[in-house]
Amino acid sequence: MNNSDIKLNLFRRIDMLSDDVLQDLQKVVDNFIAKKSVSPSLKERKFGAMKGLVTYMSDDFDEPLEDFKDYM
Repeated sequence: MNNSDIKLNLFRRIDMLSDDVLQDLQKVVDNFIAKKSVSPSLKERKFGAMKGLVTYMSDDFDEPLEDFKDYM
């Protein structure tokens, strides 16, 4: 069964639904599309969500690394 056959089958079955069931179906489809269209990496970020994650930082954190001395 190809995509065209699937769509045609769905249209025929939807056409048989009552109005109240059709409205419920619309809500389900809207929720499904909303969940599938937003990837987790694109969700809105909350400011300060990582607060308290870094509990220690060395005093020489900003100092140049010896390994890169030849490149500076």
